[in-house]
Amino acid sequence: MTSSSPTPDAPDAAVAARPPRSGPVVAVLAFGGIVVSLMQTLVVPLVPDLPALLHTSASDASWAITATLLAGAVATPVLGRLGDMYGKRRTLLLSLAMLVVGSVVCALSDALAPMIVGRALQGFSAGVIPLGISIMRDELPAERLGSAMALMSSSLGVGGALGLPGAAALAEHADWHVLFWVSAGLGAVVIALVLALVPESSVRGGGRFDLVGAVGLSIGLLCLLLAISKGADWGWADGVTLGLFGAAVVVLLLWGRWELRVSGPLVDLRTTARRQVLLTNLASIVIGFAMFGMSLVLPQLLQMPEATGYGLGRSMMTAGLCLGPSGLVMMAISPLSARITGTWGPKVSLMLGAGVIAVGYGMGVFLMDAVWQIVIISCVIGAGIGLAYSAMPALIMSAVPVSETGAANGLNTLMRSIGTSTASAVVGVVLAHMTTAFGPYQVPSLNGFRTAFVIGGGAALVALAVAALLPGRGPARLTAAPQRPGTPRAVARG
Repeated sequence: MTSSSPTPDAPDAAVAARPPRSGPVVAVLAFGGIVVSLMQTLVVPLVPDLPALLHTSASDASWAITATLLAGAVATPVLGRLGDMYGKRRTLLLSLAMLVVGSVVCALSDALAPMIVGRALQGFSAGVIPLGISIMRDELPAERLGSAMALMSSSLGVGGALGLPGAAALAEHADWHVLFWVSAGLGAVVIALVLALVPESSVRGGGRFDLVGAVGLSIGLLCLLLAISKGADWGWADGVTLGLFGAAVVVLLLWGRWELRVSGPLVDLRTTARRQVLLTNLASIVIGFAMFGMSLVLPQLLQMPEATGYGLGRSMMTAGLCLGPSGLVMMAISPLSARITGTWGPKVSLMLGAGVIAVGYGMGVFLMDAVWQIVIISCVIGAGIGLAYSAMPALIMSAVPVSETGAANGLNTLMRSIGTSTASAVVGVVLAHMTTAFGPYQVPSLNGFRTAFVIGGGAALVALAVAALLPGRGPARLTAAPQRPGTPRAVARG
């Protein structure tokens, strides 16, 4: 097939031929991101009751949360690479199908084993957000790309914040299995919308899938995250915990050597080692830590009995409603973040977001006497998270080839997951060891909560320092995605 020379009328004709699909594509992908991120908080209202519901111990019941975390960590880089090779929309649909299947398995479960299987399948849907961002790069016109990516990236926090009150309401007023039937229904709706409105990208990376790299990365991540997430239960000096940390180091070093030698690696470490990509991923770990720290500290403070002198004595549902506005703030802030990124560059957005998060945590040290204060704190931190999360895709994708956007975004999402896992471990240890007597029980002390706020603020300041080391300010430039007839594409920005 030969191509004709461009004529003055060709651009206008191409524009006229393009269907007005940008709006629906953005809406569907963002909705999918929110649905997937709901899985983070779906079982939070059930945590106190899971041992009785599943006829198991409290320690074993925690695997219903850990399984989702581990599966999501493995899925994001692997599915991102599969999307680059075989089609992002196709891989996106596979991820959503696993969410639906996992939700149905959980909805039919009354024992621990099937619940763990179902929650692991739900965790594999974590690849939806990085895949969605990559589809946007391939399909959207340049003028829509910045705000669309910002909205998609912030959906990770939006779904988590909005899901808590919804899950709490369902758990309080309906059988707990309904939570999973609802998540299955939402997943099915997203699948239908993707099939109807989201086109398959013609951008392919090609090559052979790096199975050895996928297995090596999976084993290394499982050892690392399992040690982080279960270390507090097993003991940080326990042989199993230390063995897992040691195995993670050895396996990941061997994996890195393999990735540097093989052609068509799962993760191109040479690209990942670029200053902009490396520093953005490091900042993502710390921002993920700061985001999850809020969701661990504030609900406990809200639900702590008033008789302690500092608790606010609210129910789980009320606590969820108090944190819900932070999700709306994240969504509302994404267009502002896109505007800042387009004018001054994503580095400025990331630095500003980290600074706002630090301010929010700083407020928390002093303002914890009333519900309205907690709402304000969560909204300020949410605004910072929205700014920071929205900047990360632009930083990543302006530094990697178009054919690697899925894998690069998947790795960036993985970095956030490592941050949230670390936050769970660190904040959990702080609140478990800084306690005060309340009747026959030990509960987190006021100084424990303040220490957790200081740690979260410190993490945000570390992210600010890392972001300051990124390459100079200015709008990011995105390499143009190959255009197929009648489909808008992302072109260079700046």
